[in-house]
Amino acid sequence: MSADPAFRADVLAGLGRRPRAIPARWFYDRQGSELFEAITGLPEYYPTRTETAILHAAGTAVAAAVGPARAVVEFGSGSSTKTPILLGAVAPSAYVPIDISGDFLRSSSAALAAAHPELSVLPVEADFTHAVTLPAEVTPLGKLGFFPGSTIGNLRPSEAVDLLRSMRDTLGQGAFLLIGMDRIKDTGRLVSAYDDAAGVTAAFNLNLLARINRELAGTLPLDAFRHRALWNEAEARIEMHLETTRDIAFQVEGQPFAMHAGETIHTENSHKYGDRDARLLLAAGDWTPVAAWTDPDDLFAVYLAQAQPAPLAP
Repeated sequence: MSADPAFRADVLAGLGRRPRAIPARWFYDRQGSELFEAITGLPEYYPTRTETAILHAAGTAVAAAVGPARAVVEFGSGSSTKTPILLGAVAPSAYVPIDISGDFLRSSSAALAAAHPELSVLPVEADFTHAVTLPAEVTPLGKLGFFPGSTIGNLRPSEAVDLLRSMRDTLGQGAFLLIGMDRIKDTGRLVSAYDDAAGVTAAFNLNLLARINRELAGTLPLDAFRHRALWNEAEARIEMHLETTRDIAFQVEGQPFAMHAGETIHTENSHKYGDRDARLLLAAGDWTPVAAWTDPDDLFAVYLAQAQPAPLAP
């Protein structure tokens, strides 16, 4: 199978720049998607269980706000825990998961369709960072976008605004968006959530290199890299890096590269947002916040926003 040309372009450009960086969206081949599902169940990884509890508590209020019979459009393949909570609460007419990882999209969609035989499940394999054409079956329906997991935090703020605007273009005027955002909190708790004792997050990070070797004829020595997670106070984000433990030379698609011991490839950001920051981010992306829910410890928040007409006043 030929490699995704966008994957090839991002990897070659990212390894050639200084500092080196590869976009986090390329984590999610089938193995990466399965590893991330495993991460969500780790004791250190509070976001999934906290957001799940919020969704359970807020389901009735979300349903009342958005109304019945909408098409739920999930940006991502859908988790086995959070997606059914929302579907059970809002009684949608259709469910449309959008994901770039086709294998994982098809398997997760099939599992969800089997669990909800009354529901029309219409998976779309696409890069949702750009506007996506939805199936014709959902064109006449109102839309409820779903973007859980604080995935918005993986993007720089300017990129996050672009994504929110693309989501608005995908969903259309009058649509709602239910989105999770992680809060700023104690540094130790943040770092441990991205550097678990069992090493699952490390395996998730290192799988990116294995994917490069497999799909792009790479020769990266996996044993020469280690996973690092750190808190960047100035940017209010957790950063994940792959750090070399020795001097190495390798090839990708026949192009030579060399790295010194201690150099890193920056693979992920996870920005954290206070309430005011989150509302400003949504507004900058042309979404009007209409409701928000959080947990008792204010670790995580879920926002409901709507694509409303722009006000006439400045």
